[in-house]
Amino acid sequence: MTESRQATGPDTGTFAAGQRPASPWPALWALVIGFFMILVDTTIVSVANPAIKAALDPTTNNLDNVVWVTSAYLLAYAVPLLITGRLGDRFGPKNIYLIGLAIFTLASLWCGLSNSLEMLIAARAVQGLGAAFMTPQTMAVITRTFPPERRGAAMGLWGATAGVATLVGPLLGGLLVDGFGWEWIFFVNIPVGVVAFVLAWRLVPRLQTTPHRFDVLGVILSAVALFLIVFGLQEGEKFGWGVIWGPISVWGLIIAGLVVLAVFIVQQARTRSEALVPLDLFRDRNFSGANVAIAAVGFTVTSMSLPMMFFLQTARELTPTEAALLLIPMAVLSGVLAPFAGKMLDRVDPRIILIPGLLCVGVALVWYSALINMDTPIWMFLLPSALMGLGNAGMWGPLATTATRRLPRHQAGAGAGIYNTTRTIGSVIGSASIAAFMQSRLEANLPGLSDAPSGISGGGSLPPQVAEGFAAGMSQAILLPACVMVVALVASLFLGRYDKADAAASAPAAAPEPAA
Repeated sequence: MTESRQATGPDTGTFAAGQRPASPWPALWALVIGFFMILVDTTIVSVANPAIKAALDPTTNNLDNVVWVTSAYLLAYAVPLLITGRLGDRFGPKNIYLIGLAIFTLASLWCGLSNSLEMLIAARAVQGLGAAFMTPQTMAVITRTFPPERRGAAMGLWGATAGVATLVGPLLGGLLVDGFGWEWIFFVNIPVGVVAFVLAWRLVPRLQTTPHRFDVLGVILSAVALFLIVFGLQEGEKFGWGVIWGPISVWGLIIAGLVVLAVFIVQQARTRSEALVPLDLFRDRNFSGANVAIAAVGFTVTSMSLPMMFFLQTARELTPTEAALLLIPMAVLSGVLAPFAGKMLDRVDPRIILIPGLLCVGVALVWYSALINMDTPIWMFLLPSALMGLGNAGMWGPLATTATRRLPRHQAGAGAGIYNTTRTIGSVIGSASIAAFMQSRLEANLPGLSDAPSGISGGGSLPPQVAEGFAAGMSQAILLPACVMVVALVASLFLGRYDKADAAASAPAAAPEPAA
C-alpha cells in the first residue's frame, strides 16, 4: 500500500520506494499516542493494586502475589528491548511498532477480562512484550526522519509524552478505579490502541531497512543477564534478600546476572559478526553520559511516588483519586512546557535546559521530604509538585536529544533500544530499592513493627504515635531518589557541548542504504 502522507528526513533515500516526503510531524504524533499509552501503563497499576488484590486474591495476608502484576510487566518489557530495537532496523520500525501495538492492545483486553490473579499476571507479561516491541521504534523514527537541526523539537514532544505519561498514570488510575473498577485501567487501552494503530498505519512512513546478521549468542546472553538481574531485584524484598530455593539466593541471582552481563559485554567486543549492542556508540560521551543520566532519572521517577502515595493514603487517609490530584501541577506544567523546551534545543546547548531541570527535580524531592509530616496542610504538596513539573519539562527531551543527536541512521534502532533498556533497568532498580529502603526506615522509626499482630494497613486510622513514625519513615525514604538525582546531574555536567557543527557532522549518517 502506498501511503499519501509520509514523513521526510534529511535525505529522501531514507524512505522505501514509492514514499513521498512530507512533514515528519504527523507520523510522530501518531507514534506518541501509543507511546503515551504504554508509559501510562507502567504506573497506572500501582494505584489499582489494592482493588486487584481484593478482587482476585482476597484470602492471603501478604502482597507478594499481587506485586507480580507489576513485576511480570516490567520483566517482559525490559528483557527484549535490546533485541526489538534491532528488529526495527531490520524489518522497519513501522512494522515492528504495529505488531507491538496489536499485541499490547489485545493483551489489555485479556487483562480486563481476567478472572484470576494468575491469568492477569500472564496477560500482563504479554502486554509488556508488546510494549517492548513499540518503545524503541518511536525514538528510531525521530532519528531517521528529522534532520539533526530539527530533532530537538521532536524530542521535546517525546520528552513531554514521557514526562506527562509517567505522572498521569496514578491520576488516571485513581479516577478509573474509584469510578468504574480496576478492570477499566486495562479496558481504556482498547479504543486508544485501535486509534493509534489506524493513525500509525496511515501516517508513519515505511523506511528503508538495513540487512542485519542477528547475534543469536548475544540475544541469549543479554536476555539471561537482564532476566536474572531484574528478577533478583524485583523479588529481593519478598525473600528478605536471602534464600529463594535450596542453594539459590537473591544475591546469587543478581551476581550471576552481573557475571553473565560481563560475559555478554566481552562477547560483544569480540564478535566478528554484527554486534547486538554496538559498543562503539559508547565512544560518544554524549550517548554514554545520557544513558547514565536516564538510568538515574528512571530510578527517581519510579521510586518517588511510592513513599508519597503510601504517606498520603495511609497516614493522611486520602483516597487514591485525592492523592493523585496533588500531581496535577506536575503533569500540566511538564506537558505545557516540554514542547517549548524542545524547540529551544535546536538553538542552544541542551545542558542549559537539562541541568536546571535536574536541579528542580532534586530540590522538589527534598521539599517533599520536609513536608511529609502529620501537620502539613495538604494544599502545600501542590507547590513541590509544580517545581517537579518544571524539572520534568527540562529533563526528558534534552536527555533523549543528547543521546540520539549523533546516532548513525543505520544504528538508530540499536541506540534507541539501548537507551530505553537503560531507562527501564533504572526504573526496576528504583522500584526494588525504594521498597527495601522504606521498610528499613519504618523499622527504624517504628521499632518492633514486623512483630506487631496487625499491619499498618489493616484498616482504620493510624494511632497518632504510629502515624508520626510512619510519616518520618516516608520522609526519609523519599530522600533516596533525591540522592540518585545527583548521579544524573554529575553525568550531565560531563556531556559535550553542542553546536551546529555537530548537526552538520551527523547529517551524512542519514544517507540512504539499500533495502533488505
